[in-house]
Amino acid sequence: MAETSSRLAFVDAMKAVALQLIVLHHLAFYGPMSDQAYVLAPGLFSWLSEYARSAVQAFLVIGGFLAARSLAPAGVLLAAQPLALLRKRYLKLVTPYLAAVLIAIACAAIARVLMSHDSIPGRPTLAQVLAHALLLQGVLDYEGLSAGVWYVAIDFQLFALLLGALWLARGLGRQRRVALLGALLVGGLAAASLYHFNRDSAWDVWALYFFGSYALGVLTYWATHQRSAAGWLLLIAAVVVAALLVDFRSRIAVALLVALALGLASRGGFLESWPRSRAIAYLATISYSVFLIHFPVCLVISGLFWRFAGDDPRVNLLGVLVAWLASLLAGALFYRLVENPAQHGLRRLQPGARVMQRA
Repeated sequence: MAETSSRLAFVDAMKAVALQLIVLHHLAFYGPMSDQAYVLAPGLFSWLSEYARSAVQAFLVIGGFLAARSLAPAGVLLAAQPLALLRKRYLKLVTPYLAAVLIAIACAAIARVLMSHDSIPGRPTLAQVLAHALLLQGVLDYEGLSAGVWYVAIDFQLFALLLGALWLARGLGRQRRVALLGALLVGGLAAASLYHFNRDSAWDVWALYFFGSYALGVLTYWATHQRSAAGWLLLIAAVVVAALLVDFRSRIAVALLVALALGLASRGGFLESWPRSRAIAYLATISYSVFLIHFPVCLVISGLFWRFAGDDPRVNLLGVLVAWLASLLAGALFYRLVENPAQHGLRRLQPGARVMQRA
């Protein structure tokens, strides 16, 4: 499948909004500034701390939607060499991620000099760093060296699980049945996640815990390209609603809303065209860089305000806003100096790649 530079404006908008909520959630949940600023807006800080983290569901659903669009737009895996594609995905994720982990280690060391707070990750060991490099820190029960690094590992697992299911369907199914078998495999894994694995937090270091949300994106993409799209979307929604009746989880409800919004945008014809905004498109472009780098930046700024601003709520509220803006600026710089050059380098190393993953 040829690489394309076209953007999906609606997806960009969802990513941009979700990213801001995740950054603000971390600012409200971690660090001393929010503790002091809380008295000025207790309702807002409580909501950001408790509920804004659900925005990660948007990235899970969008990740599945874009993976389906790239890997198997008609339900049949296009990649001739799945292992090569999996290696490419690993390098795409890990190259900027490792740079961010090193920055996080340095920023945590600076933060320890400025303040003493339980939001600061501990001093890393070599084994811990290696586990992060292999995206196994959660599986091996190591403390994350930065907030959100767990998501990178889960993203890779989800991609691998989807790729494996599609490869298996292509190998087992007859020519006219491959797409159907692939949909059944993905749907079956999604149901297992929604009705079992996602109800047990012991599984939250594995892709199966999150696959229900990811598969909602995959299945929504396929459904919207069928003649009876509305019927398929209603079926998907019914399965999820039934899972919520068995065990209500707000995160799954959010994932369903995101999937239905994507389906509506796709069938309504405004997925690619609305909203038109260069600022939103840019925020979506740098979203991975901001996600990787924002927590180390927030740690250092928290330390500076802790050391020099004291416990004045208004000054600490200003610190939260400064940290938010600084996270965006740092993400833009990280994208320009690290992520974008790294992706260009990977493309030069693999000029013959047949499938371009655009998640």
